[in-house]
Amino acid sequence: MHISPPQEEWLNRRLRMQRKLAEGGFDACLISQNVGLYYFTGSMQTGYLFMPAVGEPVYYVRRSIIRAKSESKVRTEELGSFRNFGEQLSSDYSILFDSSDRAPIIGADLDVMPAQLYLRLTESIPLAQWKDASALLREVRSVKSAYEIERISRSAEVAAEALEAGLASLKEGMTELELISVIEKSMRSQGHIGLMRMRGYNQEIMTGVISAGDAAAEPTYFDGPAGGRGLSPAAPQSVSTRPIGRNEPILIDIGCCVDGYTIDQTRTAVIGELTSELQAAYDCAESIVRSIEMYLRPGATPEQLYAHALEMAKVAGLSDHFMGFGRDQVKFLGHGIGLEIDEWPVLARGFNEPLEEGMTLAIEPKFTFPGLGVVGLENTYLITETGCKALTLSPESIYVIK
Repeated sequence: MHISPPQEEWLNRRLRMQRKLAEGGFDACLISQNVGLYYFTGSMQTGYLFMPAVGEPVYYVRRSIIRAKSESKVRTEELGSFRNFGEQLSSDYSILFDSSDRAPIIGADLDVMPAQLYLRLTESIPLAQWKDASALLREVRSVKSAYEIERISRSAEVAAEALEAGLASLKEGMTELELISVIEKSMRSQGHIGLMRMRGYNQEIMTGVISAGDAAAEPTYFDGPAGGRGLSPAAPQSVSTRPIGRNEPILIDIGCCVDGYTIDQTRTAVIGELTSELQAAYDCAESIVRSIEMYLRPGATPEQLYAHALEMAKVAGLSDHFMGFGRDQVKFLGHGIGLEIDEWPVLARGFNEPLEEGMTLAIEPKFTFPGLGVVGLENTYLITETGCKALTLSPESIYVIK
């Protein structure tokens, strides 16, 4: 059942963004991406949200204006001809556009905005200085409200139940596709929306990666430690029709999205037993998780946590296999999560802003062995006042199917 945020949530989101705009020297921000539109308006209809640093935002909608007006928590107007969008803004925000002193500085979600749309906007709204505001938008969303945490927690409940359903059906000879079908059916029946959104360009994601043995270790374009073989070159990630065999690692990296909010978790299973090499790598992944949990608190920097994990993998003699293999290794340990899989902060080099209470992060140490498979685990955590709390509910131990 859909649960909407409390009314004050929408005002709090807007005020936080407006504070950041004012602090960053912006006069306003134009938001075009679906997730951003939903986050600030409660609707995801085609259009643009214009948010001034001071004053009332307006959601200009092309389609469907009827639905947008019934859903939106901000003033909503029909978008006229795009060629006249600049005139429409000048009329609604004359104090910004009629000044002869300087052109207003307008931010936009340029990390995801198509170049063609950007060019059309600069033509339609020539009396403006355009500037990238994507970092501000991502920073605002990185700290979650009580409502958002509750929705992510609900997704965790659904994912845990679906995992148990999948494991109960798991048997030798079953294909990866058959296994994920069981898991997806369980999730969908409990409200999983059927997709998980990613912000990264050309990055797509299914319900998750369920992959066994050598198929899990195949390199692919997906920006993660394991992508899976996929069903064809047209979908070169996630499950394949490969049968699952005995004594090979089965990577079960699944997400679930309820009311737009996603949980991300990974567990490792085996029919029989793992080799000593793979078992040792899994044990190292678990040790990394336990150690990171000790430091996962307000004030810690993502870059330091990533460096700590790299050092632990090095001491274990597993650097070459950590988070991928060879040229296909990824350079992070974890990532923020919420309305999108790849939110901020990222546990990687270059992310030096301290963690804050209310952030949610997925920590996913994994080890890749070409020809053999991938082992590891992943939990989603909430940063609390004094440390962290795991939101994932599935037990962590290797799931052994006799």
